[in-house]
Amino acid sequence: MGNNKKKNQAVVGLGSNIRPSENIARAKENFARCHRIVAESQFIKTDPIGDPDQPDFVNGVVLIETDMDFDELERWLADIEHKLGRFRTANRYGPRPIDLDIAVWNGHIVDGDVYERDFLRTAVLEVCPHLKI
Repeated sequence: MGNNKKKNQAVVGLGSNIRPSENIARAKENFARCHRIVAESQFIKTDPIGDPDQPDFVNGVVLIETDMDFDELERWLADIEHKLGRFRTANRYGPRPIDLDIAVWNGHIVDGDVYERDFLRTAVLEVCPHLKI
């Protein structure tokens, strides 16, 4: 009969301002190994938020299909961040090699930054044009 487990869809935001082209490429390679990448937004340069005294970020999103549930995917993303050299510090707006956040889960916005940050909203709509924001 095959595997009837429901596939989940997630839009995951990717951002980096430490060797961004290298780290975003490595993150996407990890995604491709464990999930099906359905779509990808453009990746654009953005000003840092909260701490302006650091390099610009490169940000975008990928739309994936996954067998993982929400909590599993969050843990998996944190593991990828750690493998790529992300260590959380007191400065939550500081430089980072990679930042991975679930923005949309099965058609529902789960990250308030989608409403607050134009670049994220634009990227999400690029891969989910029918989403109501």
